[in-house]
Amino acid sequence: MTPPVLESRTPADGDSVSPSTSPSTAPGPIDPAERWSFDVSGMTCAACANRIERKLNKADGISATVNYATERALVTGIEAPDEAITLIRAAGYDAAVHDEADDTWSRRATEMRITSLRRRLIAAALLTIPLMDVSLVLALVPQWRFPGWALLCVLLAIPVVTWAAWPFHRMTLRNLRHGAVSMDTLVSIGIAVSFGWAIVSMLVGLEPQDGFWLGFGRAPAGADALYLDVAAGMTTFQLAGRYFESRSRRRAGDVLGALTALGASEARVRRDGAESMVAIDQLRRGDLLVVRPGETVPADGEIVEGSAALDTGAMTGESVLRTCGIGDEVVGGTVSTDGLLVVRATGVGAHTQLAQMAAIAEQAQVRKADVQRTVDAVVRVFVPVVLVLSVLVAGVWLLLGANIATAVSNAISVLIIACPCALGLATPTALMVGVGRGAVLGILVKGQDALEASGTVTTVVLDKTGTLTVGAPSVERVVVTGEASAEQVLRWASAAESSSEHAVATAIREHAASRVADVPEARDFHVTPGLGVEAEIEDAQVAVGSPAHMESLDIVVPADLAATVREAEASGRSAVLVAREGGAVGAIVLADEIKPDARGAIAALHEAGLRTVLLTGDSEAAARRAAADLGIDDVRAGVLPTGKAAAIEELRAEGHSVAMVGDGINDAAALAAADLGLGMVSGTDVALKSSDIILVREDLFAVIDAIALSRATNRTIRTNLVWAFGYNVAAIPIAAIGLLNPLIAAGAMSLSSVFVVHNSLRLQNFRSRRPRSGRSGR
Repeated sequence: MTPPVLESRTPADGDSVSPSTSPSTAPGPIDPAERWSFDVSGMTCAACANRIERKLNKADGISATVNYATERALVTGIEAPDEAITLIRAAGYDAAVHDEADDTWSRRATEMRITSLRRRLIAAALLTIPLMDVSLVLALVPQWRFPGWALLCVLLAIPVVTWAAWPFHRMTLRNLRHGAVSMDTLVSIGIAVSFGWAIVSMLVGLEPQDGFWLGFGRAPAGADALYLDVAAGMTTFQLAGRYFESRSRRRAGDVLGALTALGASEARVRRDGAESMVAIDQLRRGDLLVVRPGETVPADGEIVEGSAALDTGAMTGESVLRTCGIGDEVVGGTVSTDGLLVVRATGVGAHTQLAQMAAIAEQAQVRKADVQRTVDAVVRVFVPVVLVLSVLVAGVWLLLGANIATAVSNAISVLIIACPCALGLATPTALMVGVGRGAVLGILVKGQDALEASGTVTTVVLDKTGTLTVGAPSVERVVVTGEASAEQVLRWASAAESSSEHAVATAIREHAASRVADVPEARDFHVTPGLGVEAEIEDAQVAVGSPAHMESLDIVVPADLAATVREAEASGRSAVLVAREGGAVGAIVLADEIKPDARGAIAALHEAGLRTVLLTGDSEAAARRAAADLGIDDVRAGVLPTGKAAAIEELRAEGHSVAMVGDGINDAAALAAADLGLGMVSGTDVALKSSDIILVREDLFAVIDAIALSRATNRTIRTNLVWAFGYNVAAIPIAAIGLLNPLIAAGAMSLSSVFVVHNSLRLQNFRSRRPRSGRSGR
């Protein structure tokens, strides 16, 4: 598998993770079309990500996507990384070039943020609890009040609303300098207004007679410290919500990075007869890697000594062991369970299959789902709307004759309860966890939009050869006509197919290898996808392919060979014709077995309410025989590659949301035309590049798993959005009419964000639909 690898660059040694001192160094000018990945620090909500994205995209030639959940920016159109970093800093944030092999900068930045939030939360809680107790008891029992009790409350509150709440105030000030607002703006204003109004009310002697006090009903006389409680409590709740949200998002990010963690950090290398341990980034192609029982294969390669049963679960999500010996290829990330292996490295670093899988999972964050784009647009306007709404609420209450204390209280409640933090997290966290879980199960999602599309699929179209069948047909017999011998026909056919990647070509070459002494050289090779090949062999023109291919070349097929083809197709087999110098000289009959799990996978698709269609270039008889055996609903046979794309469009025109499963070059157009393209990892590079999802596992249950995981992810997104929207829609009117205390509003808003993230993390529990006997239990 050779999918594109995410490009990244490494920050210079010693770079600080401090938000103000994290410069990034990298090589000189690069191709402007190259994609760069940056870790971004300082984002506190989805509005921050939107602002950075707009800042980058306003620059000439730059295209960028910023993901709040992963805290990454992916940028194209820059000549050097400092160009993007400068723009990000100009927006009020910091960034460093993301390094897939060493994410120290981002991890340290995350740990520093979480540690800071934890310290501030503990301090806020330790001061807020006695503040609430003192103000509550002394407000309810006036005779216990002592001289200076109000001043004590103020002294307890000041560290909370200043130092503990500083992350909110800092972001607000930064945003104001750049003429922007965010969710931190709402929180900071709510804290400042609550504290300021408490001081004013105590100095002036205002009594909150019309308001609700801490949710306990009408405020008693003398409860002048009301908004000190609210300001401190609001800060504590917000810090708690931000702290637990940050920890949960880190867990969600760990799910996405699970593939990278599966790789070995060191490798045992045999050089000049001696073995030594080296860092994984020091491996070179051609190195001899020694893998002992229980160790992880550190790179892709070919076994040159030993044999072992390999656990491929890290790559495929399956627990079935695969026995490998000399000459077999292995991939990094698999584990030798019982034998010593010596492997010659053929793919190291970013060129291993594991690294490419991790890169695809990372790149999946670039393509935003439609629902995410909609939510981003809402979040962009939500914060300023809330600010205006809170002012209007205060104004309306004053016009209705309420005292200023009541008006301020209700405005603060609206300001806090309307904060759309949960809305900004609802979609990206669910998609991030879904993509990460899929990668662990051997399902590589290239983009969040693909995950969204696969959840709406109603019809699954499947190619036959290599998808439903083993894809490795074997030659049953060779039929000749005229003066040509079976050995000659095999020589010509094998030579003509020498440059083809098709499964039929491989079968012919393998069959000829044990029966033909020498295979001549082929020149002027030409392939017609879905039909056959032509080449010049021993100064004669040779063609190998289907009857339709022979017809397109005006080659006459003798009656006996035509009968052989019909007989093979009627029995569910296939046959290719071999022609030389304009005349058919033989036919090669091949058989391809149906995959053992194909019937169960098709049944599982039907149980999920999905319609299945067999779309193949094979004959009608062979296709219908296979479809009947598998229980497939609809059969479309004898379809050329261009016709496959047209068939997909026809199904879509009928109102079906179509997923196409294929593995060959002749499936590429159909994979691209479908709403969702699923490419089998055993397929060609063209098919994989045309796919939206790559199925690393070899079993067909990966198809139903991909769709089931997508449906689960979409359900989670809907739940998150219903909660986030419903929470705001229901709570804002309650706060506006004065029935919601600001302190309770702050707690509810924090819990809402934590709920959304934890609900998304439940996707980690998704299990494969494969029968238990073949599951990995992952």
